[in-house]
Amino acid sequence: MNFDLSEDDEMLKALAERFVTDRYDQESRRHYQANDTGFSAENWQMLGELGLIAALFDEKSGGLGIGSAGLATVFEALGKGLVVEPLIENAVVAGSLFTQIASDTLKAHWLPKLVAGESRMALAHRESAARHNLGWVETTARPNGAGIWLSGQKSVSMAGQGVDAYLVSARLSGGAGDHDGIALYLVDADSPGLSVRPWRLADGSVAVSLVFDDVAVSQENCLGGDLPAIEAAFEKGAFLYCAEALGIMEKLFADTSEYLRTRSQFGAALGSFQALQHRMVAQYAMLEQARALLNLATMADEASSRSRAINGARAYIAENSVTFGHEMIQMHGGMGVTDELIIGHGHKRLLLLSRWPEDAAAALDRYAAG
Repeated sequence: MNFDLSEDDEMLKALAERFVTDRYDQESRRHYQANDTGFSAENWQMLGELGLIAALFDEKSGGLGIGSAGLATVFEALGKGLVVEPLIENAVVAGSLFTQIASDTLKAHWLPKLVAGESRMALAHRESAARHNLGWVETTARPNGAGIWLSGQKSVSMAGQGVDAYLVSARLSGGAGDHDGIALYLVDADSPGLSVRPWRLADGSVAVSLVFDDVAVSQENCLGGDLPAIEAAFEKGAFLYCAEALGIMEKLFADTSEYLRTRSQFGAALGSFQALQHRMVAQYAMLEQARALLNLATMADEASSRSRAINGARAYIAENSVTFGHEMIQMHGGMGVTDELIIGHGHKRLLLLSRWPEDAAAALDRYAAG
């Protein structure tokens, strides 16, 4: 099987790597994440200028329309840099869903700004009682003559702080767990009746919870869509989270290997101790297994086999990346969890990715179901 990247993919990989080299070090990353949004607005604009946001949209939407291999390579490179800008949450999950279901009029208004990095959207779908059931929607949509009234709560909207609009799922009919009767609505972030509460996640990124108190949505902003469209967006995001996690694991492994080569104990380099060598070999094997599963998901052709491959990669990486992070911290001792080293920061991100958009057990159940 040919894993060579196209010329365009190689160019985007080089752009991502250059972005990391020029814009990211430990102190800069802390500075970016301290912002209210959890990332740098300047970096987001630069990602738009470089075309890395456009790469995540299809050609009909004004993007570059690169394939799965190119996308995985870009996010692996960004993962190595522990980049905090929410490309997956805002551009991939919310952006791809919007392009799929929005009217031509809305696309003409929003897409140029989304692709250029001038505006952001976030998906607001998850609710507190849902657990792993994407079909669980209690938020209601009631016709009001000229449009819809939205009422309810969304417990987690990833990277939802400072966005221009939310894609909100709500129920027109049926019970909370029914898979039918769900549609999506575009809600401006400053809409009357909408309350937004930001909060920090384990890795320092920012999510928001939303409360809708009879929020009016115009007929034009009633997007339609359904649960399969939402599931497809989350699946695409899960695939790229796997690529990001792989990049983080590569970074942690490289830094730990360098530490073991240079740190001396009892008059010898730590890397010369056979017990530590064995542990590092076991983690390297885990890293390569993760890479192989991601490659399998990247190269899967049919939709059914691709979904299963993504769930398989997700199940393995979500579970084992946390163990991997623990091992890298152990190799460094107490310093591994300090802010001065990237090891602890990378592990926190892996911990979050192991639980979002679902945990390893849920992904394994999907894999087993075929």
